Amino acid sequence: MVAEDEAVAWVALRATAGVGDVTGRRLIQSFAGPAEAFAARPEALLAARFTPAVAAALAGADLEASVVEVRRTYAAGARLISCIDAEYPALLRQVPDAPLYLIARGEPVADGPAVAVVGARHATPYGREVAARLAEELAQAGVTVVSGLARGIDGAAHAGTLRGGGQTIAVLGSGIDVVYPREHAELAERIAHTGTLLSERPLGAPPLAEHFPARNRIIAGMTNGTVVVEAAARSGSLITARLALEQSREVFAVPGRIDSPLSVGTHRLIQEGAKLTTSLDDILAEIAPALRGRAGAGIGERRRGAEGPVGGGAEEPLLVLLGGGPLAIDELIRESGLTPSQVLTRVLELELRGILVQLPGKQFQLAAH
Repeated sequence: MVAEDEAVAWVALRATAGVGDVTGRRLIQSFAGPAEAFAARPEALLAARFTPAVAAALAGADLEASVVEVRRTYAAGARLISCIDAEYPALLRQVPDAPLYLIARGEPVADGPAVAVVGARHATPYGREVAARLAEELAQAGVTVVSGLARGIDGAAHAGTLRGGGQTIAVLGSGIDVVYPREHAELAERIAHTGTLLSERPLGAPPLAEHFPARNRIIAGMTNGTVVVEAAARSGSLITARLALEQSREVFAVPGRIDSPLSVGTHRLIQEGAKLTTSLDDILAEIAPALRGRAGAGIGERRRGAEGPVGGGAEEPLLVLLGGGPLAIDELIRESGLTPSQVLTRVLELELRGILVQLPGKQFQLAAH
């Protein structure tokens, strides 16, 4: 989190005429920080290939409005996360037009694998049920679920994550003090209690239509993949999917009824190469490298307690089960009595240690020694 006095320089930098996010990040790369950019001499700015207009705008910047904005933000219990903060989503930092900073309320932004679950606002009961179930299972597998707090699929995804005891992030197209739609005010508070509300907009910013495509780039940019559950032919969720593809992230689409207008978008995504998704396994199989990285970082830190020991000895229940031959993840979960998160963690760690190997069809077996 950026201190209040430093936050003023970040807010003022993005507000400076001719700067914005892209030029602002170039200034940070050239001068190490916003205060240093404001202090830079015009000739230094020109030597760094910034225009005379930008140099003049920086020299004439008025910080007073930014002081007021930052004080309001911090007084509201929110904080500013700059693009060079450790809390800033690492994947989002790779996006060329990523926000110079974000405004956050709630818990620190979760580190580790994240998946977006988005879809139609006027979703069917089927769509809401699928979104909630996938989000709940992702949460139990230790994956952060990101969505946009909209009606329909977004709301179901957030609620499903909370039900699964996981962390969810809501990215708003308004200021984080302007919950849209209003009926999600209670949901937003629940998210802020265990997860995070994020926005690139200042406090009080209304949910204007032009804000949402920009909001979607954040959702796609901070996640390993995007799951689309129900989308009409012209849907904002398809924008999120396109942005995910442009950012070399995975795109998943849940099939629906062939006669439903809300299946047109998802079926088109599948025809164009999106992963047809009917279960948690379809998602985990594609984001496995990110999950393995998280599991690998934890090897040697043998977590005990509620999850029990993680190891390769005779006490490992998965090894006992696999002694009878290959099994799929869902079979391991059912037969072991462990949660999906516990089974996923154990399988990934045992695979990394060479004790298990993965077979075609998402099955695992004991490695031959």
